[in-house]
Amino acid sequence: MLSPRAQVISRAFAFGLAAWSVTMAGRAEAQVRIGVSAPLSGPDAAFGQGVRLGAEQAVADLNKAGGVNGQRLVLVVADDAGEGKQALAVARRFATDRVGLVVGPFGAGAAGLAMPAYAEAGIVAVTPGSTDPGLTGKGLWNVFRTVPSESEQGTVAGAYLVGHHSGQRIGIVHDKSLFGRGLAEIVSRALKAAGQPEVAFETLNRGERDVSTLVARLKRARVEVVYFGGLAPDAAVLLRALRDAGVSAPLVGSDGLLDPAFPQGAGLAAEGTVMTLAPEPRRLPEPKGAKAPRTAEANAVAAQAYASVEVLRQGVEGAGSADGQAVAAFLHQGRPIRTILGDLAYDAKGDLKADPRRPTTLLQVWKRTPDGRIDYAGNTVTP
Repeated sequence: MLSPRAQVISRAFAFGLAAWSVTMAGRAEAQVRIGVSAPLSGPDAAFGQGVRLGAEQAVADLNKAGGVNGQRLVLVVADDAGEGKQALAVARRFATDRVGLVVGPFGAGAAGLAMPAYAEAGIVAVTPGSTDPGLTGKGLWNVFRTVPSESEQGTVAGAYLVGHHSGQRIGIVHDKSLFGRGLAEIVSRALKAAGQPEVAFETLNRGERDVSTLVARLKRARVEVVYFGGLAPDAAVLLRALRDAGVSAPLVGSDGLLDPAFPQGAGLAAEGTVMTLAPEPRRLPEPKGAKAPRTAEANAVAAQAYASVEVLRQGVEGAGSADGQAVAAFLHQGRPIRTILGDLAYDAKGDLKADPRRPTTLLQVWKRTPDGRIDYAGNTVTP
């Protein structure tokens, strides 16, 4: 339940969300404003640009189709740099400006700090990137996402390791981030539950180039397979260092490896690496008149941001209101929401409901193609 103060704010949103502006013809036009909180600067800026571009494209397409309840959608974009305190500042600014619907934040740390502030202000938010299971485990009424949680990715990875590497010595490494550590801990729990605990649980610093000491410890532990919780550049560095040290252990990771930096950095060593990820993300067509093509990182998340706007738009339409609590109540009903990613439906926590027709997590392996590239597309692995 909202506090009395938040209820007052929420009621103010119900009147203020349909902001009015004057068009060129002098007519008044109703608007539903959607905020975008994304890392447009900092280490994850390439992904943040994808969030912004995907949301912009969704709003343009939906407005051409009539907007929502006779109102135009308007984006308000803010840079949170992927950093918690800045994301919190963005949340407070959106509350002051009466932006009651939000796409983002993208990263786990930013979302974790900002979402309670959004809840207090009566704002509903759909994250296109945060997979932290704790985000929807806090009992917040206003949080939804378009990606599977780390719990599912870690569980699938753990089951794969137990099933395909039974009796082998498994090492676990993470990059100390909330994302990487969370995955590593879930995999570790799955291994222990199966009676096959890891023989090494190690860390590396994000961006570290010299991992020789870490690799020496893994070699002494005689690891035969390594699970890595982290992102593509660091996975590539680790894998190359393992091969240089004569360690042939294959790597298993998450959708954090879904980045050109992985095959580029690891080279042929990337072959055989398995990762968990959502079904192949649909690549949005480049909009007409685009100044430059989207980067690979932007393409990886643009469809998620596009779908986030679709979720909010249909929430407003279904609720018959842009009030945050009304929108959240509609989405929590679990009705299928048609999006570019397919039909999405939400449980009481704001996580995606399981759909046997559309698994939320797949296993895919990087393989060498006939033309010498290393690619994962179409290389599905049986769990």
